[in-house]
Amino acid sequence: MTSAFDGMTGILADVFGDPVTYLPQDGISRDIQSIFRESPIEIPGADGNEVLIEAPTWRVRRDLVPELKRGDHITVPDSRRFRVRTVHSNGSPSLDAHVICELHFDLEAAP
Repeated sequence: MTSAFDGMTGILADVFGDPVTYLPQDGISRDIQSIFRESPIEIPGADGNEVLIEAPTWRVRRDLVPELKRGDHITVPDSRRFRVRTVHSNGSPSLDAHVICELHFDLEAAP
């Protein structure tokens, strides 16, 4: 089933996002237009209550990173590198649904 909001995630990433380099553990790195944030955000938890994430986050379309898992890395435009700690799905069946990743600054990659 489609809705009026299908396609909005991609539009938001195109407007508010930046190219983030995704480095999967198994595979080839690639640039993905997506949204990296360092300020706290709230997301719906599994029980329906809001969960506050204070770590940096990466919001990306699920279909662009089907192999995404804990331990993968991203490099943001200012060259800082982060490790994926947790992947949260929003549960949407939409083709352009997104996931939100909690990130940890990768000290090993720091200059």
